[in-house]
Amino acid sequence: MPADLSTVLADLGITTPTPIQAATLPDSLAGRDVLGRGRTGSGKTYAFLLPLVARLSGGRPAQSRRPRALVLAPTRELVAQIESSLKPLAEAAGLRTRTVFGGVGQNPQVQGLRAGADIVLACPGRLEDLIGQGHCDLGAVEITVLDEADHMADLGFLPAVRRLLDRTPRESQRLLFSATLDKAIDVLVKRYLRNPVTHEADSVQSPVATMDHHVLHVAREHRVDVLVDLTSAPGRTVVFTRTKYGAKALTRQLNRAGVPSVELHGNLSQGARTRNMDAFHSGRASTLVATDIAARGIHVDDVALVVHADPPVEHKAYLHRSGRTARAGARGTVVTLMTDEQVREVRSLTRAAGIKPTTTKVAGSTHPVLATLAPGERVLVPGGLVVEAPAQPQQRSRPRPPRSGQSGRPGGNGRRRGGRGGRGRVSRPTS
Repeated sequence: MPADLSTVLADLGITTPTPIQAATLPDSLAGRDVLGRGRTGSGKTYAFLLPLVARLSGGRPAQSRRPRALVLAPTRELVAQIESSLKPLAEAAGLRTRTVFGGVGQNPQVQGLRAGADIVLACPGRLEDLIGQGHCDLGAVEITVLDEADHMADLGFLPAVRRLLDRTPRESQRLLFSATLDKAIDVLVKRYLRNPVTHEADSVQSPVATMDHHVLHVAREHRVDVLVDLTSAPGRTVVFTRTKYGAKALTRQLNRAGVPSVELHGNLSQGARTRNMDAFHSGRASTLVATDIAARGIHVDDVALVVHADPPVEHKAYLHRSGRTARAGARGTVVTLMTDEQVREVRSLTRAAGIKPTTTKVAGSTHPVLATLAPGERVLVPGGLVVEAPAQPQQRSRPRPPRSGQSGRPGGNGRRRGGRGGRGRVSRPTS
């Protein structure tokens, strides 16, 4: 690696490459197309960021609206996570970056592209919109990275990904990283990668020695009590639900019980998602309740416990959800709640995932196994946590022209509209 990048890594405490990094870096630094497969938490982000920055260093500056490198990822949270890892590397190399995703105003993104961004990190939908409006041109891209390609396929993004790749130069370098490889990914590889070198390390099916798997067989009426007990133990916990409604409802129940919790799902605005993740990162919230939107790419240090409040539909989702813990060699525990109706489903799920969990029948929140899975003194905070939405600016109402038969002057029989004067609507907190 270039000395300046090695120094940045050393400052971050990174001195030894992970298996996926050690396997792919020689080829990606040499400019070859690379197909890398590794499970979540295996170090794929640095595996593509390091060669990307190294190869762009010292080159010509980016032109307006014409980035030199493109990183595509399936979710806004993953784009932001990649940017966080990229920032110190890009600063050391003197490269400018720009994130592009929906859910926020596009003007800052347009201005950043216009100023000339060396590296664009984007979700496919918003990037296509900006290209269609003439704000971005991929004709000068030297390196393209597809991160979590299998998840982009699961979300239906592959048609947009193909259209974007068609706009990049055929001779440019392409790096594709994925936790799993299937037919959808194979189509991308055959169409867009030139003589790719394939490397596999810590695949999604590889057992994680530092991760313990448990299934708690509980009655439906005891689910919330068990969840309160698990999440009120010390440390960070991520709880997964199948639906957005389920995530919202469970977050309210946990806060009501005294567990500081925030939610993460697709019904939240980008601002709310950012505020909730900030609360979880900072420790103001000890529990994150999420749908599968958080199963990929979201890294928070020291997540000791992952709980599947609702078992996922298929085994890949189970493995990716579980990967929020036991990252980078740390230990972690994964707990799946299973009701009587879900016994066959969970057994099939764990078999497909290649794991053999310890199953315990739990009658309620007093079972001793709970203290083993989430050790430490339980702490409940009255009222839980409320993440306040930013105050909405009050708008001054414009004077209305008088209606027919009214003078428009105070008094008379003209009734003032608007209820209680000009008070702005009080925004409700997002919990």
